[in-house]
Amino acid sequence: MAKDYYEILGINKNASKDDIKKAFRNLAHQYHPDKKGGNEKKFKEANEAYSVLSDDKKRAEYDSYGRVFSGGPSTGSGQAGFDGFDFSNFSGEGFGNANFDFGDINIGEIFGDFFGRGANVRRERGHDISIDLEISFAESVFGVERKIFLTKAGVCDVCKGIGAKPGVGEKTCSACNGKGKFHETKRSFLGSFTSVRTCSTCRGTGKVPEEKCSQCRGLGVLRKESEIVVNIPSGISDGEVIRLTGAGEAIAGGAPGDLYAKIYVKKHSLFHKEGNNLVTDLKIRLSTALLGGEYNLKTLDGDIVVKVPAGVSFGEILRVRGKGVPMDRGGKRGDLMIRVKIELPAHLSKDAAELVEKLKEKGI
Repeated sequence: MAKDYYEILGINKNASKDDIKKAFRNLAHQYHPDKKGGNEKKFKEANEAYSVLSDDKKRAEYDSYGRVFSGGPSTGSGQAGFDGFDFSNFSGEGFGNANFDFGDINIGEIFGDFFGRGANVRRERGHDISIDLEISFAESVFGVERKIFLTKAGVCDVCKGIGAKPGVGEKTCSACNGKGKFHETKRSFLGSFTSVRTCSTCRGTGKVPEEKCSQCRGLGVLRKESEIVVNIPSGISDGEVIRLTGAGEAIAGGAPGDLYAKIYVKKHSLFHKEGNNLVTDLKIRLSTALLGGEYNLKTLDGDIVVKVPAGVSFGEILRVRGKGVPMDRGGKRGDLMIRVKIELPAHLSKDAAELVEKLKEKGI
């Protein structure tokens, strides 16, 4: 059965070109496959109907014979314009930065509106930098400030990134005639593709210095050693990454990249973290387990005295509150969890063995 293109677009046979354009625009927004509730089939049908009805010759053929003979889609084919196009990749990326002319419809404008982006120039960005930092276990618990020195592209200290000799004026860029950008048009199966490119000579400003900076030779950036402060927060874990926005490579006329510092934490011989708590083992004698006692324990805060209650069991946890990992700026901390390990003697003297036998007789 032949398709009714007027019915697909929701217009009558006397509709004007503006009505056809408006109807297609609305359906393109409504049925775009990447939109929630979109419909790829209806999107293609709307495009097929528009490709015929927006062309005077094709529309005349369709009105007269119910099909198109001049290179357009025949009725019932279900294929037109976007034939074979993978709509799963239609994320909208790029449509905000380019114009696609399809007849008198600007596809770039449709998808730019849909994705909330207009046609603009993408600002260039410097390269990111990745580094590794090794810290002690105590530093991972309490946090630490580290100063590092990196040789990277940075803003020129003389011209402050402008590229001009201090005190001299500027002139209009001859490469782009002061526009700061270039429009480049290419043909594709979608129609004309117009992209906007930033002028590399003036870096999009439309102006160039009368005299270049002697330090950076007009580039605005140069390689130099830079001191960077990395603030490592308390409670950080091994393998976590800290991002320092703008601390990467600088670039003329664009935003600097970022610095990513991956943290490696040295293992501690006594302690390990479990959430906001610190955990350690305490080895005690059998007599202490039976009678109780006190032990000196080295912690990250210094030495403390641990009171072991009489009758403590193997593996029992003794909690020391507020000696764990700092949780906020208010001073609140986790706890120190001391796991009791009872050391049993490998050999008993004759006297000790007799004492144990007496205990055994008493049911202990």
